[in-house]
Amino acid sequence: GGPVVDFGLALFAISLGSLSCLPKLVAANMALHVPKAGFSSLLKDGAQHFSGLNESTFRNISACNELTTVTRSSYGPNGMSKMVVNHLEKLFVTSDAQTIVRELEVQHPAAKMLVMASEMMEQECGDGTNFVLILAGMLLNSAEDLLRMGLSVPEVTEGYEMAAAKALEILPTLACSKLESYTDVDAVTAAIKTSVASMQYGYEDFLGRLIAEACVSVMSDRKSFSVDNVRVCKIMGSGLLQSSLIRGMVFRREVEGDITRVEKARIVCYNCAFDTMQTETKGTVLIKTAQELLDFSQGEEDSLEAQIKALRDLGVNVVVSQGKPGDMAMHFANKHGLMVVRLMSKFDLRRLCHSVGATALPTMCVPSKEDLGACDLVHVTEVGDTALTVFEQDRQENAISTILIRGSTNNLMDDIERAVDDGVNTYKALTKEAKFLPGAGATEIELALQLASFSRTIPGVQQYAIKKFADALETFPRTLAENAGVKATELVSKLYAAHQEGQKTAGIDIESETASHLDAVKAGILDLLINRSWAIKLATDATVTVLRVDQIIMAKRAGGPKPPKQGPMDADD
Repeated sequence: GGPVVDFGLALFAISLGSLSCLPKLVAANMALHVPKAGFSSLLKDGAQHFSGLNESTFRNISACNELTTVTRSSYGPNGMSKMVVNHLEKLFVTSDAQTIVRELEVQHPAAKMLVMASEMMEQECGDGTNFVLILAGMLLNSAEDLLRMGLSVPEVTEGYEMAAAKALEILPTLACSKLESYTDVDAVTAAIKTSVASMQYGYEDFLGRLIAEACVSVMSDRKSFSVDNVRVCKIMGSGLLQSSLIRGMVFRREVEGDITRVEKARIVCYNCAFDTMQTETKGTVLIKTAQELLDFSQGEEDSLEAQIKALRDLGVNVVVSQGKPGDMAMHFANKHGLMVVRLMSKFDLRRLCHSVGATALPTMCVPSKEDLGACDLVHVTEVGDTALTVFEQDRQENAISTILIRGSTNNLMDDIERAVDDGVNTYKALTKEAKFLPGAGATEIELALQLASFSRTIPGVQQYAIKKFADALETFPRTLAENAGVKATELVSKLYAAHQEGQKTAGIDIESETASHLDAVKAGILDLLINRSWAIKLATDATVTVLRVDQIIMAKRAGGPKPPKQGPMDADD
């Protein structure tokens, strides 16, 4: 007797009600996906963004100061060595700034700019990388003080650029001498001795003369000098003072045959193996009897012997090949008195061809006389317990010279090799500009003094930045004094007093027990003008680049699936 309910109509009404709520739900969901306002909304999740002086500029300066602190204690002859273990677990014990920063693998973007500036210095001059790092670090440190005082970044950078331009204008006026002859061994030794002393203090006279003789022998009448023409061969044992110069090439391997010494050698070089030639196309030989087989083998042997005999008739007595010599070829080479040397590296083969004047042949054939090289003496010798094959020339001028380094440990020999590299690069820089500046901190103090006077003539706020540039240059004599264990403040004040009196060549005496100075030119402590010019340019450019950064935006680091673990596929393997 109650009311009749139509369930179909009721369900339809409910469904219409739920549909009427749908726009509200869609609107709510859309509101959840609206990106946040601000700069971070432009970047993917995980990206980082820093802006302003406190977040970007001061952070960059702090990172660069940390890098400079590492290398500053390695500056000068008494600089401390760093022990660096790289990602391959190779150990480096060195005070060479370029090696240290290269193996540290610096990741901070601002500090990387300083590293790139030091790399450019290495490419341009081969030395002075620590000078760039220290000067840039001190300029950034001073810039932080100026920015906190209220100066703007453009005012600081403009002041630094004015100071650098004035310093580069002053530098040529401080030049004290010039190298007259590139082939005078004594003069070249005096020129590169300071560079070597910063790495191997106490051995600079011995090493400097070795390097000078090597450089002069490969320079001779050429207009250009290549660093690659002075090679280094390291042999474990004995000591540094047993190192020697060989006018020619040295290889750490024995010869292949029985002949171990050839005088007045005529040399043929092959890029291929010293063996029977393989045909370029495959062929089939049908042999029916045993005699035919013997004749075939004998014909191959006769052909190879005829080829080697033709080499001998041409006057060849040394064969150099890149591939492994065949047994039959070695038999005939010994029979006809040919020395056979195998070189594993194609680069070594090219250098040897350059040294002896030969042409590397791609196939084993009888060469023309123009393809042959000549060497006064090719012999096998033993240094320590290492067998060496030496291609030696008796004349004074050579295409390539080799410095044979002796030492008690591999790390020590690696450090000596870096000192040799610095000396050779210094000689190359001399061929570009042969002017010298007084060393031992004398040039830096004189520059600081003149820049401080220059800053007082500038009416604007840039004078503060120029004065800070002068203070940054004062860091170098101060660092030399600290690393030598001398009272730095007392010594720097004495240097300023000496330069005020007109002693422009007064520098630090690191061998004195007290804070005293000496005449850097009379002591033979010289720096290259071109090195200091490039160092000031690169350090200033790196500093200005870092200071002009006002935002740091780092995207999320790209990532992928982790590599599978190396090991057995399952427990039973």
